[in-house]
Amino acid sequence: MDHALKTLEQEFRSEPGSFLLGLRSDLVWDREGFSRLEKAMRAVCERMQDTEQLPRWLAEGYYHVATDVPSFTAHPRFPRPEPEDYYVACIERLTDLADWFFRGEHLYLEPHVWTDL
Repeated sequence: MDHALKTLEQEFRSEPGSFLLGLRSDLVWDREGFSRLEKAMRAVCERMQDTEQLPRWLAEGYYHVATDVPSFTAHPRFPRPEPEDYYVACIERLTDLADWFFRGEHLYLEPHVWTDL
């Protein structure tokens, strides 16, 4: 299994050290962990954009991240990362990546450069 898929497997299972585990159990938005998750999601989207059948575990993971992370962190008592525009960009990125994963193409005109968050 390549590095990006291994990273997503660890994240989607909320294994120790994962961004998602820290988010849910410790209420911590780990910037480095988010970056690791986002880059792995982006790499897998690029690799699988022409794939007709998607593995269920990946589909469930992308769906979970795109729906549950925004919902969970929207709670008024969740300590969101600052500045607010960083947080908003991260949530938008998760939604965009899930859309790309499921549709097989992203919404941006090429050439598009994905900035690091």
